[in-house]
Amino acid sequence: MEASQDISRLIEIMKALRDPKTGCPWDIVQNFETIKPYTIEEAYEVADAIERNDLDDLCEELGDLLLQVVYHAQMADEAGEFSFGDVVHAVTRKMIRRHPHVFAVSDADTPDAVKIQWDEIKAEEKRERAERRARRGITGDFKAGFLGSVQRSQPALTEALKLQQRAAKVGFDWSEAEPILDKIEEEIGELREALRGGQKDKMKDELGDLIFALVNIGRHVDADPEDALRGTNTKFRRRFRHIETELQKSGETLEAATLERMEELWQAAKLGERR
Repeated sequence: MEASQDISRLIEIMKALRDPKTGCPWDIVQNFETIKPYTIEEAYEVADAIERNDLDDLCEELGDLLLQVVYHAQMADEAGEFSFGDVVHAVTRKMIRRHPHVFAVSDADTPDAVKIQWDEIKAEEKRERAERRARRGITGDFKAGFLGSVQRSQPALTEALKLQQRAAKVGFDWSEAEPILDKIEEEIGELREALRGGQKDKMKDELGDLIFALVNIGRHVDADPEDALRGTNTKFRRRFRHIETELQKSGETLEAATLERMEELWQAAKLGERR
């Protein structure tokens, strides 16, 4: 099999990888849940390539993201739900429907008029989606209720921030930052208790509560949690690179270095930054 610019070749490849008899052992056992993290990761890598203005990387990362779409569609096809063609049909139908000023007849001839028209069409689609879900017996629609406007598709830290901002509009909020610190200490105590109990589900649950409280303190001090964590990630990369570089200068390796030695170099990196 050879590479091709035709999307049908990629679909053929994925079908071959998933073949129960002759496919790849790893690909065969995957499902929507196990593939989901890779889908999210590829979307972030596309964003990273854009931020770095690396168009060569962008081409490759877009291909990896497209592979994820084909992967999910193949699994759905195997389950008799929908195919890749159905995915393409759905999105083309949506784009044609939402742009009547381009593909049909419409009076929307300004950006503001197009925005109003877009929202009206989306609202109609939302009603249709609710009807389809009801017919299929699907419950637990997170788009319902006061918090329904907060999208679940965004990073969890951002979703937490948006949920808190939304709830604050109706007064479900602390009036100042100080009490949130008490809440954070309370959550730390509950996490300690979960750690002592050794229950993984409980530990995960308490960790989530702690992170949610940390997002809240960030909101009250006007620090976006996603930006704050990204800044810390950058700082961690820089300081760890300092450890690696200094060890190399001394003829040492990361693998052989003790924790005490690495901590010494970490503190040196911190001191250098302060200077």
